[in-house]
Amino acid sequence: MKKSNRILTMIFLICFVFANVLCFPTLVSAKEITSSYQAKRLAREKVKGATVTEVDRDYEKGELVYEVKLVKGKKEYELTYRASDAKLIAYKWEIASWYITKGKGKIISKSKCKKLAKKEVSGGSITSLVKKRSDGIDIYKVKMKKGSKKYELEFHARTGKLLEYEWELTTKSSNKNNYIGTAKAKEIALKKVGGGHVIKVEFDMDDGVPVYEVEIIKGDYEYDVEIHAKTGKILEVDKDYIYD
Repeated sequence: MKKSNRILTMIFLICFVFANVLCFPTLVSAKEITSSYQAKRLAREKVKGATVTEVDRDYEKGELVYEVKLVKGKKEYELTYRASDAKLIAYKWEIASWYITKGKGKIISKSKCKKLAKKEVSGGSITSLVKKRSDGIDIYKVKMKKGSKKYELEFHARTGKLLEYEWELTTKSSNKNNYIGTAKAKEIALKKVGGGHVIKVEFDMDDGVPVYEVEIIKGDYEYDVEIHAKTGKILEVDKDYIYD
């Protein structure tokens, strides 16, 4: 009898664990994100001790992503995960503006700022360094590249303190959705209109249908061309007189 009870207990425990794995996939085993809950868990694991303030479900370049905003201490974070493979594709933090003061002393040199940037992104190459003024604060904005990532850093120009740190992946996705891409959408729209100047191309989901919306200016008219993102079929064309 005791042996039977032990066997039943073991079976119950195995079923309980299995059910939890199915309902709440672990961070290690998760291969895709299907809910905001999963995105929150991934973000909290990345920024331990932070509080999630917002989760947005959006599309970037035709791919579904989850953008998670968090707060921890003086920093505000924004993490972007690709839903198809749960990969972190963009990461950013910044010091909340109310914690930043104008600072005292002279503005540090560009060479000093370069050293600070290379310390933050070891092995990275600087592509741009600009000094600007934002909300009365002198800052240096540095752009860098390293491997498959591009970086943007902002330093306080007087104290040398890092105020903002951001990176995002530059490698192209595998495009598992087989979308035609923005370049092809432009080509289709321009052919339909007969030339003109493309001012905007956006990916959107229209009642569950993936579409590219292309805006074109030609002469005195503005055209809005809606194209099926998978087939390339033109779904709708609107023409408006610019000076109405």
